[in-house]
Amino acid sequence: MILYPAIDLKDGACVRLVKGEMNAATVFNTDPAAQARNFAAAGCAWIHVVDLNGAFAGRPVNGAAVESIVKAVPVPVQLGGGIRDMETIALWLEKGVRRVILGTVALRNPPLVRQACARFPGQVAVGIDARDGYVAVEGWAEKSEVTALDLALKFEDAGVAAIIYTDIERDGLLAGPNVEATAALAEKLTTPVIASGGVASLDDLRALKARAASGIAGVISGRALYDGRIDLAAALAVLKD
Repeated sequence: MILYPAIDLKDGACVRLVKGEMNAATVFNTDPAAQARNFAAAGCAWIHVVDLNGAFAGRPVNGAAVESIVKAVPVPVQLGGGIRDMETIALWLEKGVRRVILGTVALRNPPLVRQACARFPGQVAVGIDARDGYVAVEGWAEKSEVTALDLALKFEDAGVAAIIYTDIERDGLLAGPNVEATAALAEKLTTPVIASGGVASLDDLRALKARAASGIAGVISGRALYDGRIDLAAALAVLKD
């Protein structure tokens, strides 16, 4: 199971939010490239990056910071936030991002996801952020009437590289991931699922690893790595196949 350390970008700095609230941001590092180098040096196989400002603006905002991360590390980077048209998808992949994450646009414009998967095989993931089981979009500011499962099923035959499932109510709270909901989703899909939101301890990672057979292929961790609740080396050891 792959550990994806998270770099969430707000105004050019690495931050963590609580339940997606931009006014509840804690700054952990003002040098995103240095943070990425630390993660790569520790042995991380991927880095997960989100342009938080971009998620709200609907377009890339922290472009310079993202580019600095991509140039700083030899490991692949996946990026989400404000990616809502083919031009932006192509732009980021040309700049060296290995995988783009489509969130709001997956709900608003499903055909674009399919077109992107066809044009860039293996380089498109779908981010499904759910509150009470229903998809939230526009930087989590708006809750839809579509369930996470219904949205994920729309892309089962599209060639999506992964579904990144976030339980918003747990994100940034260190309350533990929603293992059951994540596993239940993964079991109904053939697309690999990456768990996100609430990871606070090595036991949380062990709980997710124990459900790997359901289709959970990775886990994103942010705040717990930054504040030392989870030792990165130990986390990588726990998840190692």
